[in-house]
Amino acid sequence: MEDSHIRQPNSRMCFVCGRENPAGLRLRFFDNGRDEVTCDFTVASRHQSYPGLVHGGVIASILDETGGRTATIADHNRFFVTANLQVRYRRPVPLETPLRAVGKLVKRQGRRALAHAEIRSPDDEVLAEADLLLVDAPEGAFGASLLDQVGWRVYDD
Repeated sequence: MEDSHIRQPNSRMCFVCGRENPAGLRLRFFDNGRDEVTCDFTVASRHQSYPGLVHGGVIASILDETGGRTATIADHNRFFVTANLQVRYRRPVPLETPLRAVGKLVKRQGRRALAHAEIRSPDDEVLAEADLLLVDAPEGAFGASLLDQVGWRVYDD
């Protein structure tokens, strides 16, 4: 069960969190209201690389989403984009295995934020990790109705 208690919104079509994306991961994220985001998940075999292993691009996507969501804890309607993502693959990430992603907000100052994200095994071993530099999404970059376009809300399912 989730250690953090506040369920974060999901979008409709995001590859990582989109509830309506048939090819996506459909992950759900929770935060502690301060500085940490968690997500318990299992990656299906359709996202494999080598047999039995999660594709590295999928791993990077999960780390990016997990770390990026730390910057929105105070305001789920404030959007950030990743300016830099440095991924370290520590161990093979297995498919069809319960995993946990954890993101920590390291620092937030003005339009920038630094975050750290990890994917952990069932025995809490760090399998992959990333450091992120996040910046405020440029105003108007996605159009005036971004919230409506992405379907940003807490889904019931």
